[in-house]
Amino acid sequence: MRLCAQTDEFVDRNAGRLPTAVVVDVRSLTDVMRAVVATTAVRPLDVHALVSVRAVLEDYLPTTLKRYLAVDEALLDTARSGSPSPRDSLHEQVAALHTAASSTLTAVRAQDVDALSTQGRFLRTKFTASDLDLS
Repeated sequence: MRLCAQTDEFVDRNAGRLPTAVVVDVRSLTDVMRAVVATTAVRPLDVHALVSVRAVLEDYLPTTLKRYLAVDEALLDTARSGSPSPRDSLHEQVAALHTAASSTLTAVRAQDVDALSTQGRFLRTKFTASDLDLS
């Protein structure tokens, strides 16, 4: 997927300025997004999943990374007035995005299970003899 590749390329270009754990977490996040998009081989994404994927990859994640990279290096570990340090905040934000991505994947997979169950009920109704069978 193009958006995942763009995110990976951005992280590659900035890996020296990002915490290693965040680089790993972003890779994991893009892997989850790829898994969500891969479900389109079976059926199109519903609107909620599509909005989630686009928002995370086009807005939330790039904005988070760019704002972190804009912080002066001398301030990366400095907490301000009850807020976490920029480095800790970055970890928290990427973790929140990963949780959202994982929830989207879980929901998409649940739709597949629901669709299979619905198909099974339909087939049982369609092809199983019933009390109304007059033969």
